Amino acid sequence: MNTVKNLQNLWSDRRGVTAVEYGLIAALVAGAIVAIVSTLGTQLNTALTTISGKLPS
Repeated sequence: MNTVKNLQNLWSDRRGVTAVEYGLIAALVAGAIVAIVSTLGTQLNTALTTISGKLPS
């Protein structure tokens, strides 16, 4: 009987939901930052390679 009551209380407790939502938002933001930095890094590498190829040796 006590276990059922504990499970009901756990199911109705919403305090952890906000923490999970913030965690998901942080993960999405981090993923977006990684994707943007990766793309910019590739573009910067291409640009610098092109510039160094055009410089006289």
